[in-house]
Amino acid sequence: MASSSSSFSSTNPRSHHRPNSAPSFLLPLSFLTSLLLIASPLAYLLSLHNSLPLVHATHKEDYGSQSPTAAAGRRTDSSSADGGVLPLKLTFTAPAKYWTDTIPIGNGRLGAAVWGGVANETLQLNDDTLWTGVPESYSDPNAPAALSVVRKLVSSGLYPEASAEAIKLSGTPSQRYQLLGDIVLEFDAAHQNYDPKTYLRELDLDTAMATVKYSVGDVDYTREHFATNPHQAIVTRISGSKPGSLSFTVHLHSKLNHTTALIQGRQNQIVLKGSCRGHPKGIQFTATLDLKIEGGEKAAVRVLDGVKKLKVDFADSAVLILVASSSFDGPFTSPVDSKKDPDSDCRKALSSLANVAYSDLRARHLEDYQSLFRRVSLQLSRGTNSGSRVVSTAERVKSFQTDEDPSLVALMFQYGRYLLISSSRPGTQVANLQGIWNEDVNPPWEGAQHLNINLQMNYWSALSCNLQECQEPLFDYMSSLAVNGKETAKVNYGVNNGWVAHQVSDIWAKTSPDQGDAVWAMWPMGGAWLCTHLWEHYSYTMDKDFLGKKGYPLLEGCTEFLLGWLVEGQGGNLETNPSTSPEHKFIYPEGGKQASVSNSTTMDMSIITQVFSDILSAAEVLGRQDDELIQKVRRARARLPPTKVAKDGTVMEWALEFEDPDPQHRHVSHLFGLFPGRAITPRHTPQLCSASEKTLVKRGVEGPGWSTVWKAALWARLQKSAKAYEMVKHLSNLVDPAYERDNEGGVFSNLFAAHPPFQIDANLGFSAVIAEMLVQGTGTDLYLLPALPRDKWPNGCAKGLRARGGLTVNLCWKQGQLHEAGVWSTVGDSVQVLHYGEKMAKASIASCNVYIFNSDLTCVRTESLLGEGGSCLKRSKW
Repeated sequence: MASSSSSFSSTNPRSHHRPNSAPSFLLPLSFLTSLLLIASPLAYLLSLHNSLPLVHATHKEDYGSQSPTAAAGRRTDSSSADGGVLPLKLTFTAPAKYWTDTIPIGNGRLGAAVWGGVANETLQLNDDTLWTGVPESYSDPNAPAALSVVRKLVSSGLYPEASAEAIKLSGTPSQRYQLLGDIVLEFDAAHQNYDPKTYLRELDLDTAMATVKYSVGDVDYTREHFATNPHQAIVTRISGSKPGSLSFTVHLHSKLNHTTALIQGRQNQIVLKGSCRGHPKGIQFTATLDLKIEGGEKAAVRVLDGVKKLKVDFADSAVLILVASSSFDGPFTSPVDSKKDPDSDCRKALSSLANVAYSDLRARHLEDYQSLFRRVSLQLSRGTNSGSRVVSTAERVKSFQTDEDPSLVALMFQYGRYLLISSSRPGTQVANLQGIWNEDVNPPWEGAQHLNINLQMNYWSALSCNLQECQEPLFDYMSSLAVNGKETAKVNYGVNNGWVAHQVSDIWAKTSPDQGDAVWAMWPMGGAWLCTHLWEHYSYTMDKDFLGKKGYPLLEGCTEFLLGWLVEGQGGNLETNPSTSPEHKFIYPEGGKQASVSNSTTMDMSIITQVFSDILSAAEVLGRQDDELIQKVRRARARLPPTKVAKDGTVMEWALEFEDPDPQHRHVSHLFGLFPGRAITPRHTPQLCSASEKTLVKRGVEGPGWSTVWKAALWARLQKSAKAYEMVKHLSNLVDPAYERDNEGGVFSNLFAAHPPFQIDANLGFSAVIAEMLVQGTGTDLYLLPALPRDKWPNGCAKGLRARGGLTVNLCWKQGQLHEAGVWSTVGDSVQVLHYGEKMAKASIASCNVYIFNSDLTCVRTESLLGEGGSCLKRSKW
């Protein structure tokens, strides 16, 4: 997507370019001792900060879900710029004025945005299965004729004409992500006179809980909100500090067609039933709210306004539980044929929760969430000690351009991990352009999955930031795309084997081209780019079972399509025709006209090269080197044109050196081979790295959030710390939702990343960028602090980061220099060449051992990870 170069229209977004449980163990004393060595530089920070101890020996560590990272530190705070310790919290001192001021919570499937109003409160609800439309055919029998014409025009060098003709290859628009509705709370008139000085709204990233606090007279009110994954519900507890002080009404509402009613025989449950727009037989849904009150001699629940509102009087506290379900039964089943009954699903869900206490709901939520979140910790500090004060997150962002507080970077890093956990869990839908949060029936760019950077960026951090389970929905989604994409490949392009997906999709796994100009619509590389995540998953986890059962079949189908899509070109090369560089045009030298369609763009060739390399590697692991397909791939890969360098020393974006009408275009597609691809590296391709550097300088700093993050990742891969940090700083810019500027990037007050408007890709990708600045691994080479901005983050520790080869890495540094690093594997032995600056050392990493290295890359201590019975303490499931 990524975006449009023109402003976004909420009334007609299509008028612009398309954007884009396991046993617990007490830590062995010897292991704690060794990890304290890893922690020793933090002891330096502690002496400055008077912060919490790094290791809490009283904690039980769940290696089945957390790995030794938790042993390396239970810190859930981040060190501030002036040496103070700030909790991992987003803080607000007033109710939300805009949706981008709200607090997002989610369990992967259900989400809510907490506005935090006092007299009136709204929890805006989302369900990831609520979309317009029904399954359709994603093929066009008229496309082959148009394809033939376009190819002839391209072969004749008539690029403007080919670009115009290629619109006949475009397809239908994607469907739109919808919103569920609202929980609306109305408090008595006295709440209008609350004391603003007592108001506090927070999101605690360590607990995934949103809290609202304020005082009315001598009564303190507290609201707690969380989305529980184990119980699949949105939970709210409201309490007053004095007995009988809580009174309010609650009802449900939706912008979609809906009805609400009190459940018969229940005086404490409201049900909302509705349907998604866009099709008379589309997705139906149900949401049910259960209300329980506690304490108070006069406490009571009454029905108001017929059967649409519940009124709570004189309670001490109240607990609200919202469950929801829809008729969505997979991308290939029409909702009218669905076997799912949303009403029955909600009844069963609430029945299972009938006797579960709030404290148990909360405890199970924390156990589940923290088993993921606490795998990684990051502390950044300048090491000064001038004292600090707690300010709102918006104030921290606003002041970052001058104070450059490293703790804000740590907060944004963990916020990205929080959002991924909250919007993508095993069994849920894939995270879309807004994760799962949406306030509109017509969201920007349909809130759809965009495959020319955005969906991929959503999952960049899953592996390096130790959240590999959160990537499962992506692979499930790809499996669905492979089914529909086989039809598209065959009918549209005459490729009888394999599957294809284009630039934009939706919940129905749409694989056909988008509707509109070829500059964004004609791009059949979306599925191929997604397939590069398959080998990456294996290279980080070393999960051969995944590779054989899930990864290889998808790679195989993608490769079959690519072999069929490639055509004979000049000079014996294989080429793609037609070909575009996503959303970017060039100037045709004859006549000065702009065009978008040519052949063999650098991005096409880079993605195909990466897919071919990946399947060859996968075949070697699985013992399939002699397969006929693999033989074909070897021959084809040798005929792919290489990445070229232009006269000005930059990487060429197109096969020919066309004039670029927009040198600072937001996309950096032609640098795919550098990142997220792996073909361009400082060690092996220095000339292409130099050209990539010049390309990035030419592209400039400005751009939307996702573009900023991609550029930061590219600079980090080049190991250019100052430039990577420049992009990090550019993203850390406060955007006023009342005065958004096109492609300005930055973040809103709730740290949602801005295109603008909001897109979640930059949030999720940002975490990967920080990880890339601190640790890079190829599977055989491990680079420590390769792009650390030493003057900006002179002191710090990062724990639990993952690297290729099945490695986990802890490292600490002080005064800008590496102090100690811990490296281990629980999935097999490996030999690694460690790199730190100009220093290199070869290390044999035996499985189930922690190796601790000093700044000279000398191993100073080794500790065993063998547990009771001699078993290796490792994850039971990757």
